[in-house]
Amino acid sequence: MTGGLLLSGAVAALLTAALPAPASSPVVDNPPPDKIVIDVATVNGSGCPQGTAAVAVSPDNTAFTVTYSQYLAQAGGNSDPTAFRKNCQLNLIVHVPQGFTYAIASADYRGFLSLQPGASATQKASYYFQGSSNTVPKTHPFNGSYNDDWQATDSTDVAQLVWAPCGVLRNFNINTELRVNAGTANPGKVSFMTMDSTDGNISTTYHMAWKECPAS
Repeated sequence: MTGGLLLSGAVAALLTAALPAPASSPVVDNPPPDKIVIDVATVNGSGCPQGTAAVAVSPDNTAFTVTYSQYLAQAGGNSDPTAFRKNCQLNLIVHVPQGFTYAIASADYRGFLSLQPGASATQKASYYFQGSSNTVPKTHPFNGSYNDDWQATDSTDVAQLVWAPCGVLRNFNINTELRVNAGTANPGKVSFMTMDSTDGNISTTYHMAWKECPAS
């Protein structure tokens, strides 16, 4: 999946070492009136082979969902030894209205989880701007037995938000991972974890925060 898909919306919780906007810049309660546009540059990883990740954009261009059809990690039984870990990286080009910078405050992940007693699983995500260091991953652990839908939300306190550099176009990367451990209680039975979708929405300020850039 390459560039050319136009999106508008928040992507995920942003905890990164990107350059922050000056503290004197006021936080804007509402998003700027102009829409933001996101080009999908690349989608890569064992959890999202080409053609298995689809992007759906809302009619008003204020929300999007990334849906995966083969994002599944499993362990135990006759599972492939490499199947216990799957990952996906989204590389996005974010265009924001002139004079503003943004920070992403939250992201929602969900799927289905089937764990035998003693098995465990982990969903992990990290985020960074091009040219910045990877963030410390946000990790959500689950323990067996478990056989139900799962959901996890990454969120950042307002005081800890990190802002995109003003006046510079930097690609934004989202790395996600699913990992399953069969454990020792029932290693002959399969445990698995799937990721169905990743949601972002800028219709509420909970997901996306804005600041005005200082005058050049």
